[in-house]
Amino acid sequence: MYKAIVIGTGPSGLTAAIYLARANLKPLVIEGPEPGGQLTTTTEVENFPGFPEGILGPELMANMRKQAERFGAEFKTGWVNSVDLSQRPFKLQVEGMGELVAESIIISTGASAKLLGITNEKESMGRGVSTCATCDGFFFRGKKIIVVGGGDSAMEEANFLTRFATEVKLVHRRNELRASKIMQDRARENGKITWGLNRTPLEVISGDKGVTGLKVKNNETGEEEILETDGIFVAIGHKPNTDFLAGQITTDELGYIIVKPGTTMTNVEGVFACGDVQDSKYRQAITAAGSGCMAALEAEKFLDGHMVHDWSKTL
Repeated sequence: MYKAIVIGTGPSGLTAAIYLARANLKPLVIEGPEPGGQLTTTTEVENFPGFPEGILGPELMANMRKQAERFGAEFKTGWVNSVDLSQRPFKLQVEGMGELVAESIIISTGASAKLLGITNEKESMGRGVSTCATCDGFFFRGKKIIVVGGGDSAMEEANFLTRFATEVKLVHRRNELRASKIMQDRARENGKITWGLNRTPLEVISGDKGVTGLKVKNNETGEEEILETDGIFVAIGHKPNTDFLAGQITTDELGYIIVKPGTTMTNVEGVFACGDVQDSKYRQAITAAGSGCMAALEAEKFLDGHMVHDWSKTL
């Protein structure tokens, strides 16, 4: 039996753990197969306040974890297969741990960027391949960039990246784009954006210093070609990690958890959501951390007077 269990260890989950631990709630933090979340796959983080010279993503996450541990947060590695939120205390089935019971739950499982699934893509993450323009665009000042995708997010990222790059080539497997007309128009009116339509990405080409090109197939001719580039931004969407909830928490049509406006409260009393799992708009480390703070404070307030277990008898 735990007073609070935090599922996920990105900036939101770790911030929630810090606040819960400082409130003497002794939270259990369950970290999945990617401890630290997406920031562990990035290199330099220059937009997180307090680090004027920047900090490595894995180092930032490691520091957050140490801070939570310092105040008494407990960490265990496991995969949450399912939860029972029908009544309190809540029950979690965790691979390798069995059943865990909690008075409250904070869900901070994030959203995973969809990848192309092509050769050398994962190996090049943080070395020229990225899924976040606002996170990594600055590092490509004066460079040539490729953005892969045909939706609104791809158009938005391409336009944003023209602030830094000398050229941004939009690569999409079809001639037609899925993006809204207004977003297409903005991209087509941008003189720095060029087009590589009807081309299917096949392989990320890289050297000692990182990405050098993207091998694609011309769908009209069937021929393969290499598009030279210094960086590749994959913008084909994100998938919130909410499958394990099995419909017990209200989500939108994409699977993002819906919270009460201005809070982290879900439709289930005592269950809170923070970070990218409930944020499809900003998806930044600092906004995730802020929502983690909110979730912890709201969980603390909820637990004050809503305890099911008699903790006075717990050694």
